[in-house]
Amino acid sequence: MHLPVYAHPTLTVLVDDSDSFLRSLSFQLDPMLANKTFHDTVEALHWLRNSAPESGVPLHVNFDMQNLPGDQCNVALDVERIYHIAEQRQRFATPSVLVVDYSMPQMNGLEFCEAVAHLPCKKILFTGAADEKIAVSAFNRGLIDRYIKKSDDHALDILEMEVAALQDCYFDNRSDTLREMLALHDYRFLTDPALAEVVRELKRTLGFVEHYIFPNPTGILFIDKLGKTTLMVIETEKSMVAQYEIARDSDAPRSLLHALLERRVLTFFSDPFGDGMYSSGMSEHWHRYCAAPRICQGAETYYWALFDLPNHYFDKRPQTYAQFLQELMPQTIAA
Repeated sequence: MHLPVYAHPTLTVLVDDSDSFLRSLSFQLDPMLANKTFHDTVEALHWLRNSAPESGVPLHVNFDMQNLPGDQCNVALDVERIYHIAEQRQRFATPSVLVVDYSMPQMNGLEFCEAVAHLPCKKILFTGAADEKIAVSAFNRGLIDRYIKKSDDHALDILEMEVAALQDCYFDNRSDTLREMLALHDYRFLTDPALAEVVRELKRTLGFVEHYIFPNPTGILFIDKLGKTTLMVIETEKSMVAQYEIARDSDAPRSLLHALLERRVLTFFSDPFGDGMYSSGMSEHWHRYCAAPRICQGAETYYWALFDLPNHYFDKRPQTYAQFLQELMPQTIAA
C-alpha cells in the first residue's frame, strides 16, 4: 500500500442510451461525486478523446540524453510544480472513471471501451444478467476494470464504492514513474504503508479532498473542499538533524536548539522569502512556527505535524472543489 504523488477529485463519466436512467443515476449519486452524463456515444467519444489526458510520464519530468554516453540520461524533476497543479482550474474536470452501459444501439459498451482503450481512465461496465459472461471475459482481457449488474439491489452502493477505489487507482497509476524517482530521495514515505495509512486517515477525518507532495519542507499539502490549505510536514531522524544543524549555524536561540534536539517540536518557518528552515531574524517569534510532533513508526521513524499554509505559496488561489460542484451541478447541490 502506497501513496500517489498527488490526487484530487475528478469526473465520473456516465454513458447510457437512456436519458431518464442517466438523470436518475446522476441525481442519486453522492453529491460529492462529480459526474458528467452522455446518452449519445458519438458525443461521449468525442468529449473523452479531447478531455482525457494521455497516459505516460507526467510533464513534471524532463529527460536530458544529450552529451551523455550510451543510454544514460539526466532526469530533472521540479517537485514544486506538483503542488501548483492545485492552481489549474480544470483539474477537477479530468475524467478518471468511465461507467458505460453494455446494451446500447449505436455501439455496445465493450465497443465503446475498445474505442477509448488508450486513455488512462478506468472503466466500469453496466450489464444485464445475461451479459455477465461477456463482462467476465472483458475483465480478464483487461478491457474493463469492473462490471456491475444493473439489476443488483445494491448497484448504486457498489458503483460509488468502485468509483472511489478506481479513482485511487487512477492516481496511483499516474504516479508510478514519479514515485519511484522520489522514493530514492526525501520521499521514501510514499512507499511506506504505515505513513500512507496516516495520510488516508487524515483525509477521512479532516475532510481533505486533495493532496500533493510538497518540497520545502518535505511533506504533503492537503486541501479541503472549501479550499483550506494544510501542510503536513514530515521529517525523519536524518532530516531532524539537518533542521537542528541549520538552526545552530544560523545562531538560533538555545531553547529552540534544545527543543529540536529532544524532538519536542517540528518547525515550519513559513517566511515568504525562505525555504521553510530557520534563518536569522526569527529568534524572537520562533514559537509561532512550531508544533508538537506526532510519531509514525514505519520502515523508519517519521515525525509529522500539521500547519496552515500561507497564501503566498500560491501564484493564484486554487478554485475550490465546492465551487466546481456548484458550477457543474447547481440544481443538485441546491437540493
